[in-house]
Amino acid sequence: MAQIIDGKAVSAAIKEQVRDEIARDNIKAGLAVVIVGNDPASRVYVNNKKKACEFCGIKSFEYALPEETTMEQLLELIDTLNADKNVNGILVQLPLPKQLDEKAVIERISPKKDVDAFHETNVGKIMIGNYSFLPCTPAGCMELIHSTGVSVAGKECVVIGRSNIVGKPMAMLLLHENGTVIVCHSKTKNLAEVCRRADILVAAVGKPNFVTADMVKEGAVVIDVGINRLENGKLCGDVKFDEVSEKASFITPVPGGVGPMTIATLMKNTLTAAKIQKNEQ
Repeated sequence: MAQIIDGKAVSAAIKEQVRDEIARDNIKAGLAVVIVGNDPASRVYVNNKKKACEFCGIKSFEYALPEETTMEQLLELIDTLNADKNVNGILVQLPLPKQLDEKAVIERISPKKDVDAFHETNVGKIMIGNYSFLPCTPAGCMELIHSTGVSVAGKECVVIGRSNIVGKPMAMLLLHENGTVIVCHSKTKNLAEVCRRADILVAAVGKPNFVTADMVKEGAVVIDVGINRLENGKLCGDVKFDEVSEKASFITPVPGGVGPMTIATLMKNTLTAAKIQKNEQ
């Protein structure tokens, strides 16, 4: 039976470290969160980010814009925030309404304030291993793997999903720690067979209960990035938790696994941005 990796406990420890450093060194850090429209899931995330900022001693600036906001209006706001010395990190909550170009919005954020690490400059830095920030979800997954005491070096690592937000950067972070990495996707042949080779399996495919026990190697570390709502209203991950937890050595639950780590890493990135910007003044 697998040990549960407690994302709430690991994320609480990270937020405490951030809070302690901000208090000890009297660092002034500010995070601006921009939300367009009224997507309920986005609103929950934004509220959670605000609470985390309050806990850590980071000043939180929220900009809630109407659904019909134009590209021009949104880019103008980003330019203002880029120039604001009180704002160290800028995060635009995705997804955006259809009339807005997400790629253009991300590229408009200054790479120094891009605490999501989605800007092309920061993605390139992650590729070569010379980065200031890491994307929040993959970095959170790495922290959870570290918390198990299992070393990534030399392990076979399989990532299911190749999104720019999770799958691709996750693969790079595992590679930076000397894992042997395979990225699987919708065109992968013999997916179950490939997954069964994994010492570390990361599921980021966005399909409820997609990973079943017959896809998991005995004793694997299983990180479930998915968060899906079933018809009965219950949340579940991409991994069929009940059966996979019988085979894995470590597994993350949903909720309470990767989710809390994303926000904790965001706090860490905001602190890093504040320190870099202070040194450049």
